[in-house]
Amino acid sequence: MAHLLGAEGLYLDFPTKRVFDNLTIGINEGDRIGVVGRNGDGKSTLLKLLSKRLQPNDGKVTHRGGITIGVLDQSDVIDPGKNIGEAVVGDTPEHVWAGDARVRDVIAGLLNDLDWSKQVAELSGGQRRRVALAALLVQDFDVIMLDEPTNHLDVEGVAWLAQHLNSRWGKNSGGLIVVTHDRWFLDAVCNFTWEVYGGAIEPFEGGYAAYILQRVERQRSAAVTEAKRKNLATKELAWLRRGAPARTAKPKFRIDAANELIANVPEIRDQASLNKLATARLGKDVIDVENLSYKNLLTDITWRLGPGDRVGIVGVNGAGKTTLLKLVEGLIEPDSGRVKRGKTVQIATLSQDIRELDEFANEKIFELIGREKKFFVVDKKEVSITQLVEQLGFSTEQLQTPIRDLSGGQRRRLQFLRLLFGEPNVLILDEPTNDLDTDILAAMEDLLDSWPGTLIVVSHDRYLLERVTDNQYALMGDGHLRHLTGGVDQYLQLRKASLGSKPAETKTSKPTGAALREAEKNLSRIERALEKLATEEANLHEKMASHDQNDFDGLSSLIAKQSELNQKRQELENEWLETSEALA
Repeated sequence: MAHLLGAEGLYLDFPTKRVFDNLTIGINEGDRIGVVGRNGDGKSTLLKLLSKRLQPNDGKVTHRGGITIGVLDQSDVIDPGKNIGEAVVGDTPEHVWAGDARVRDVIAGLLNDLDWSKQVAELSGGQRRRVALAALLVQDFDVIMLDEPTNHLDVEGVAWLAQHLNSRWGKNSGGLIVVTHDRWFLDAVCNFTWEVYGGAIEPFEGGYAAYILQRVERQRSAAVTEAKRKNLATKELAWLRRGAPARTAKPKFRIDAANELIANVPEIRDQASLNKLATARLGKDVIDVENLSYKNLLTDITWRLGPGDRVGIVGVNGAGKTTLLKLVEGLIEPDSGRVKRGKTVQIATLSQDIRELDEFANEKIFELIGREKKFFVVDKKEVSITQLVEQLGFSTEQLQTPIRDLSGGQRRRLQFLRLLFGEPNVLILDEPTNDLDTDILAAMEDLLDSWPGTLIVVSHDRYLLERVTDNQYALMGDGHLRHLTGGVDQYLQLRKASLGSKPAETKTSKPTGAALREAEKNLSRIERALEKLATEEANLHEKMASHDQNDFDGLSSLIAKQSELNQKRQELENEWLETSEALA
């Protein structure tokens, strides 16, 4: 494969640290490289060096003659005096850009919800980011460098971007370098992963799953002493092999080697034990949302959350996800319907606003933490606050840092820690992955694995949703909340169908005659089964309420029965929906 660009003997020093030390790397035609590493280790700086936007102290960067490079960094500025159309296609006549399939695809994938004539100055930060990405992708480049391109994209947008990049060039042409913490995206797009660590780059073949396998193998063979990184990586590998069915066919590594490495790794979460603890702490009633409606966003939503439930919520930007969380928490009141919270419920929310810590700006991390708590209970074991803080990436030296000097990612971690200090039994995470690197995300997920409360997660990070939640729901365009028995894949299919892109041959015609009578009979049968099931669930709830809360074995049996009934209800509801749609 032909060489595109490279770096030889790069040295780069910042006033307080050496960023790269004698770095030599190359990029060839067909390379799709994902760049991972801790925040502050030089991922964004690497893109600036390779694109020649930043000069090293020593060494050189070479580009093949005539290649074109497009860069999306985190500080892209678009002329606020232009409208969206001018910012994306410039002064190109409409009949020209409208005839270009790539341009149409980019506009449909990133900007279909925006007014083409709206001024850039009137856009939100996320909207401006999408416009900048679209302006880059409509152009023709040999190499594209993207710094956190999935920020401000919803699940649907991330899936579109992955598809676009996969089809943009031929198999052995073009080059892509992407800095991202989105692990699903890394697996979907990249054939190489570079880990920036300690002033160097360690290359791995394959996407995120392959990178985790190889990292564990290298650590084991070299008897690496960083036990925490190794244990988390091994656990992450176990998830990748045992996790979502859609992922098990994706990793580009040897299955036998993966199975050998995780042979003695326990299940990611001991669900039965966590449910016992959750039931003991929460009781049977947690949050019941009944016939809730709010303005034009949410319509007649009924949703019940029990002890130990782990749910994820997806939906397009503006669908009302954050509004639903505020209603659940009681920060706003619904127009109709109600939200009933159990008597023992203690809710804590990780919001998207990192300014929550501004009131402590002049305090040091250790001062704030010292006032909050001395130890924390994880999986029935006492963990010192120092251990918990270290697990989430704060070194002893960093504990002396004033909060005003923390980066966005560090503030995010400290927010999460403060939530856990309060020992809530219902945890709401609203876009928790913002500003966090992949190692810190793995550490956060590790903590959540042993946390026994009820968890609600809103995120565009598909990997995180599949990793820490057991059920996913979607806020659809009609304001209803729909259970996704098929996970995020089902949501993307539903969105595709709702936008009118579902193939015509998949549509079914309304039954007539004997088929109609049979369908109506089937619908009645399903409705009777649902009524019977509701009675069984009510009886089970009474048993759970009156059962000895110290009899964990008995509670576990009742919880298992509840899970069976939940699964049965989901199957019946899906069958009812399919039959109703056929009769509509």
